[in-house]
Amino acid sequence: MPDKSSQGTNSTQGSNAGDGAPIGAGDRQLLRDLAKRVADVAALPIQAERVRLWQALNQRRPERAMVLAQTGNTLREADLQCEDPTCRGWEAALQAKLRRHELIHDDYPCTDHLDIGYVIDVGDYGVKEGRIYGEIEDFGAYKVDPVINSPEDFAKLRPRQISVDHETTNTRLERAAEILGDILQVRKRGETLCRNMLTRKLIHLRGYEQFYLDMYDNPEFLRQMMAFLRDETLREWEIYEDEGVFTANMGPDNIRGTGGLSYADPLAPPDSAGSVRMQDMICFGESQESIGVSPELFHEFVLQFQLPLMNRFAAVDYGCCEPMDGRYELLFENIPRLSSVSVHPWGDREEAAEKLADKCVFAYKPHPSPVELPEPDFDGAERELRQTLEIAKGCCVSVTMKADFVRADSVDRATRWCDMAQRVVAEAA
Repeated sequence: MPDKSSQGTNSTQGSNAGDGAPIGAGDRQLLRDLAKRVADVAALPIQAERVRLWQALNQRRPERAMVLAQTGNTLREADLQCEDPTCRGWEAALQAKLRRHELIHDDYPCTDHLDIGYVIDVGDYGVKEGRIYGEIEDFGAYKVDPVINSPEDFAKLRPRQISVDHETTNTRLERAAEILGDILQVRKRGETLCRNMLTRKLIHLRGYEQFYLDMYDNPEFLRQMMAFLRDETLREWEIYEDEGVFTANMGPDNIRGTGGLSYADPLAPPDSAGSVRMQDMICFGESQESIGVSPELFHEFVLQFQLPLMNRFAAVDYGCCEPMDGRYELLFENIPRLSSVSVHPWGDREEAAEKLADKCVFAYKPHPSPVELPEPDFDGAERELRQTLEIAKGCCVSVTMKADFVRADSVDRATRWCDMAQRVVAEAA
């Protein structure tokens, strides 16, 4: 799916095509039947045990490594039966919970919640970013066509228009609660990831190659761009705080940016009005685009601009798909509430284990290729996992497989990987 980091976005739960329209008896009954099945699954003892184990890991007293498979959406549009567009979104959410429980044998707990997303419209920076796609327009890989080509173009940038449609959000919440509120906890869900990805936004304006060249040819302009994006991101978080659309992200079903789940005791109480603030939440920082630069340049042009954002939060997760080789000391020196760091097989796992020890979650993401190949290599995937657990002995380890399971047998592959991973972590405990 195309990244929309600097384009205008519209964050919603399902389509708004059916908002306000009467919901048919067939859709209503189908949703209620699914909700009852979800409630039954959520009440199973295994769910509470999974929550307990994640809490132990995140409190740095792990009983074993925890396993998560981020499989993407394995449910096809053709599998949905509801007619109302909004109901189809709720149906998909409920079906996803059931399919995960039945087919994906990881440590993700099924909860008795149905989340209704806030309707949030985020505009652009005053310019329309350019993208050059391949054969299929607006799909797949693309090359950035920069729109900020010189320091003079900086004057084109504008603060984004950010608005929250509380009326539509509440209408959707009321509709869902009227149908399902006696079975599930129907709740509003706003921003939870709090992703501070300044370089992602930068390259969609300036271009990937130019980002690297600017470090040497135009460092002051690069700093100016990064400062603008820092301030814009902070303004976005402050708007969400003021509008009350932050959602506490230390619950039992919150996937953290580094991988794994963030469940823990709340790190700070909400204010007297019950609103969730930045200081009540975990945030996520990453800079995959700066993978090729030295720790010194990473600090000068990336990390120092993220710190005023990240250090407003209760805790910080850092790293997505980029290795942190040579950067651990910078993270510990500058982020006092560092909670989890992403680790990869293409990085130095020994350095990660030494630096993280039992201070932060060693959030390992195995290589996805062995399970994505036309002929999957589960033996190879098992060898890699065993080796990593041996290296990370004494660390607080989560294992998150982020694979693009889109083949016809994708769910079977995810099931097989989870079964293997659960067996391996149990033997290593």
